[in-house]
Amino acid sequence: AIAIKLGLAPFHLWLPEVLQGIPIKTGLILSTWQKLAPMSILIQLSSEINLNLLLSLSIISTVIGGWGGINQTQTRKILAFSSIAHLGWMIATLNTNPQLTLLNFILYVIMSSTLFFILLLLNMKNITNLATFWSKSPSTSSMSMLSLLSLSGLPPLTGFMPKWLIAQEMIKQNLTLFTLIILLSSLLGLFFYLRLSYILTMTLAPNLSFFSIHWMHQKTNFLSIILTPA
Repeated sequence: AIAIKLGLAPFHLWLPEVLQGIPIKTGLILSTWQKLAPMSILIQLSSEINLNLLLSLSIISTVIGGWGGINQTQTRKILAFSSIAHLGWMIATLNTNPQLTLLNFILYVIMSSTLFFILLLLNMKNITNLATFWSKSPSTSSMSMLSLLSLSGLPPLTGFMPKWLIAQEMIKQNLTLFTLIILLSSLLGLFFYLRLSYILTMTLAPNLSFFSIHWMHQKTNFLSIILTPA
C-alpha cells in the first residue's frame, strides 16, 4: 500500500497519467508533500522490511523510471518518471542506512520543487515550449538547466552527492552488482535530462508569442535563483 502511495514501480502506472492531468500546483504537492507521510512510515519501519524486497523494488523503479522518461514529450510526465527513479535510489539504503534515505528525500524535494516552481512560473507543458525559452529569459533558462542537471545527479551539482553516498553504502554491504545495475540505469535518466538541457539552452525555435514574460523588460527573477539547488 505504501509503495502504491509513493508511486514505486511496479505500482507506478497511476503516477504519470495523474501528474499530467492535474494542475502544476497540485502536481507539486503530489510529488513532494504527499510523499512525506508514507516515507516517514517506511523510515520508521526500515529495520522490519525485507532487504531483498527493497532491493528488488529499487532496481525495478530505477530502470522503469529511467526508461519510461526517454520518449516523453510532456514535462510533467518526465518529472513523474524522474520521481519513480529517485524513489528507487531512496529505498536502496532504507534497510541499511535510513538516515541516508532521509537525506536523499530532502534533497529530492528541494530539487523537484525548484523545477515545479519554474514550470508554474512559465507555464511550460511540453518540451517544444523549452526551445523558445532561452530567447525570452536567459537567466531563468540557466537556472532551469542547473536544476535539471542537478536532478540528473551530474557532478559536481547537489544531486550527485546522495547517489555517490548511496553507491558507497551499497558497496560496503557487498552489493556491488546491485550498485552497478542502478548506476547504469541512472544513465537513462541522465540522457533525457541532458536532452532537456540541450533543448532549453542550445536550440532557437521560431519566435512565438505565448510567453507573457519578457526578460528584456523585466527584472531578473530572483526567486528562481534562490531556489536553484546547484
